[in-house]
Parts: sequence; C-alpha cells; structure tokens
Amino acid sequence: MIPGALPFRRLRRRLLPWFVLALLLAPSAQATEVNNLRLWAAPDHARLVFDLSAPAEANVFVLENPRRLVIDLADTRLAADPARLDLSGSAIGGVRSGVRDGDDLRIVLDLEREVAPRDFTLAPNDQYGHRLVVDLEYPGESAVEDPIDPIESMIREQEMAARAGEAPPTASAESPVARQPAQPHPRRDIIIAVDAGHGGEDPGAIGPSGTREKDVVLEIARRLQRLVDEAPGFRAVMIRDGDYYVGLRQRIRIAREQRADFFVSVHADAFNSPRPQGSSVYALSQSGATSEAAQWLADSENRADLIGGVDGNLSLNDHDEVLRGVLMDLTLTATLNDSLAIGGRVLDRLGRINRLHKSRVEQAGFVVLKSPDIPSLLVETGFISNPDEERRLRDPGHQLSMAEAIFAGVQEHFRRNPPPTSLLAWQRDQNRGGAGNEYRIQPGDTLSEIADRHRVSLGALRQANAINGDVIRVGQVLRIPQS
Repeated sequence: MIPGALPFRRLRRRLLPWFVLALLLAPSAQATEVNNLRLWAAPDHARLVFDLSAPAEANVFVLENPRRLVIDLADTRLAADPARLDLSGSAIGGVRSGVRDGDDLRIVLDLEREVAPRDFTLAPNDQYGHRLVVDLEYPGESAVEDPIDPIESMIREQEMAARAGEAPPTASAESPVARQPAQPHPRRDIIIAVDAGHGGEDPGAIGPSGTREKDVVLEIARRLQRLVDEAPGFRAVMIRDGDYYVGLRQRIRIAREQRADFFVSVHADAFNSPRPQGSSVYALSQSGATSEAAQWLADSENRADLIGGVDGNLSLNDHDEVLRGVLMDLTLTATLNDSLAIGGRVLDRLGRINRLHKSRVEQAGFVVLKSPDIPSLLVETGFISNPDEERRLRDPGHQLSMAEAIFAGVQEHFRRNPPPTSLLAWQRDQNRGGAGNEYRIQPGDTLSEIADRHRVSLGALRQANAINGDVIRVGQVLRIPQS
C-alpha cells in the first residue's frame, strides 16, 4: 500500500455521493435537441421541418377555439429560435414554445385557417440528419390555382380512352346523342405542365460557386411558363411556383388533374467531375436505360423524395396505381412515341444554343415521367457542376434561350399533331378547307356512316380532315365538306 493513500473501499464510499449528485444535476446525455426549424409554404400546404440531433417521439394534434396545432416532443430541448421563421404565405400566424413535464418540448402553432396535419420522421441522408416533418395540408385547396373546365375534362377523358384502346360506351339506336350536330368547336388550349425540379428541402445539385439547381430551374420554368401563356392556343400549368418540395408522384398527379397534354421537367445535371457539360433530354424507358449515365441520373433524381421529405419508402419496383397504369401497353406505347418525337425536336433546338451532352433522346426509369397518358420529358439544361455552365445557367439571357428552345420543340410538335379539340386543330382545318359544317364524333359513329349521313363521299370526308384509313376518336370534330 502506498504511504498516505486511502484504502480503495473508503475512497469509493467518499466519492460515490458526489458522483450520484453529478449525474442528477447533469443534463441527460440522451436528450434530443431541435437544432433548426425550417418552413416551406406551398399553395395547398405548409411544411414545417425540425432538424433533430437524434430521433424524438412526437405527438401532433389540433386544438380549437382558438385553432392551433400542438407538437409535443418527448425528452427534447429547443436550441433554435422559432421567431426567425418566415411565416408569410402559410396558415401559421405565430409560433410559441415551452417546456412540458420537465423534460418535454411543446411547440404551439397559432393557425389562421383549417388544416389537416400529417407528420412523419426521416432518417439521416447525404444532406440532412434526423428530421421530423409536419405537413399542414389545406382541405379543398389545389396545388395549382386554375383548375381545368369540367367540359374540357370530359372531352379529355374521351380522348384518353380512345388512345388507350378502350371501348367507349355505346349509344342505343334511338339515342339522339349519337346523331346530334356538333356544338361550336371547343378550340381549347393545349396544356403544358411545367415542372421545376427539386425545391424546398431538396436543393438539387449545387455548383462550384454555390448555385443551387432548384433556383435556376425555377427561373427557367417561369420563363417557359410566360412563353407558353403568350402563345395562342397554349396554356402553362406550373407544378411548383415557389421554393417548396413536391413529391415525384404528386407532380404526376397534378399534371393529370389539370389534363395536361404534355409534361416537361426542367433540371440541371451534375457529376463528380467538373468536366462534363452540355444539355440532354430524357424520356421514360419501359425496360433498361439506354446508357449507364441515364440509369445513374434516373437513380439520382428518383432519390429526390428521400431528400425532399416524402412519407414512406421510395421503391422503383413497386406496383402502385401509377405504375400499373404505365404497364398498359397500348397507352404507354403511344405516349412514349409522342415523348420521343417531342424530345427529338427539343433536343434539336437545344443543340442550336448549347453543346449537347447526348446527341439522342436518352431513356431511363424516371419516376416523375411515369404517367401512362401524358407525353413527358426530363430536360437537363446543362451541368451545374461545370463552372462555365454554372455561370451560364445563372445568366437570365441564357435561361430565356433555354426556355425558348424547349418551347420551340414542343410547339413544333403540336402544330404538326394538334389534339382534335384544340384551337390549333381548328386553325389547321380552317386553313385546309375554309368554312364548312362541323360534326363531333359520338360513341358508336363510323366514318362511313358520317359520310352517308351528310351526303358526301367517304374520300372527300377523309381528304377534308386529313384522315388516312377509318380510325376516328370520340370527341373529334370533323369538318364536313360542302357537297
């Protein structure tokens, strides 16, 4: 025994009370901290994100009179300042916080309108740690402000049924509907769904100078929207028009709800080397990708839901409603053919203003393109990871040139192949034959019966409407030549 040293047992008895006291006074090592709060306001919802140091058990519920949303986090401390949140554009009028039951955190959101809350947690990924996501969805609100007219919606459903090869409901011989003369031609706008990639939680790729993909593609998308809306016979629908995230399949649903004739998703490519550059155009593939680069890009873009914060596991091999629709061979084949045709024209136009990274339309399994009845393209405007292209992508003039090239390709396709009920189809018919009687095809009609009924030859009817063969569509308006 060392001289002057206390026996071990006596030393332990003296130190033990101090050790226990230190444990009682010290903060719990397992307590979770809220390191940051972020709020994203969208037209149909608001998203509040809690950045956490570790997972936390959450209880989210609504209280009335006054209306407020309560978020209780077990064994959690607040290390962020809620007063720094920008509440503009959201349903939240104020944020309060307090301690509950000694160790728990309570966040109270004062609400200015009815909400349907939904919460879920996300595990760490390449860009974020543990997150609690609280979505405040607005009942009855749409992600876009201008819903389609219900009559146009009916016509579009008939067109899609005909394209899919479905047998339309047959009218009885006595039914007057099948023999009614056409109402005035709808002359509807061709609807282009413009999707700015990423957004909100998901910045997309980030260039060497810190340029975020989500920002530049939104600027290009807004310029494209203006070009579309200024063109007679076209109307744009923005999938997102602000800095918030929209899930990949939700983007498809918005386009379908708006009865879009075409869907274009705007992105800016990136690679782990600064050397690659140039624009690319991608369409959906029913099987494998056309190149390893296309597959790599599809995998990268499809992971956006994991970064942007979407509840549930993202699987490219699931069989949900959208994917089952994609497997409808007749519809998908026609849609893919249109996608590739439009893609070729867009690629040609892009090649006139920028180097092309790929000289053909590539194909891969992009989730955002998996709509069975809407031709869709994903346009990579350039490599934001390339310093020169990053600089050009920030330039408003280059952004406008990109938008003009995309729309020029789309417009060229639809001028050659206008939907039957569109203004462009009506203008084409007028240019071909001048004024004449019109007849809208009804369920059960055949081309020969229509010719007999109007006392014109079948050949003259085909010629007046540029029809080869006998294939016609319900809802299609025929010009009846004068006999």
